[in-house]
Amino acid sequence: MIVRLRLLFLTALLFSGLAGCSHYRLGTEAKLAFSSLRIEPVVMKALIPQSQALFTTQLRECFIRDGRVTLANSVEEADVSLQVVVHSYARDVATVRPGDTGLARKFIVTLKADATLHDRRTGRDLFTQRPLVVKRELFTDSGQGQAEYQLLPLLAADLADKARHAVLDVW
Repeated sequence: MIVRLRLLFLTALLFSGLAGCSHYRLGTEAKLAFSSLRIEPVVMKALIPQSQALFTTQLRECFIRDGRVTLANSVEEADVSLQVVVHSYARDVATVRPGDTGLARKFIVTLKADATLHDRRTGRDLFTQRPLVVKRELFTDSGQGQAEYQLLPLLAADLADKARHAVLDVW
């Protein structure tokens, strides 16, 4: 009797759980106000040599992977245009070597940028100079220069992801 009651209870619990999951939808339901986007080349005001192409490419690839908008090659084809300006690149000491306090082993690298989304159809900005801040840890076991060079694509990908969220998520 108790076994049947438990079995009946577990079956009812299973069916109620499955019924609740049947209405779940993945992703956002919000309709965007635009369908095509022009990504302007990233403006580098921070002193990061030869990084403009890397940051612009990461931005484009991030929006292509998302798939909610199509990328336009010219301003005339686009509904809106996105401009990202990288203002600063800073590293702060996070950890030092125990035997030598002058030798830093771990840094926190901070990249600060602003994004502006301009609606070409209406001539007004959807948002202006929205701050984007990206932080990553940098370990310098094999030299700081090489470690920073290897960290740049990760910073660019994080910045592109933040820009994608700013543009495509409901605000």
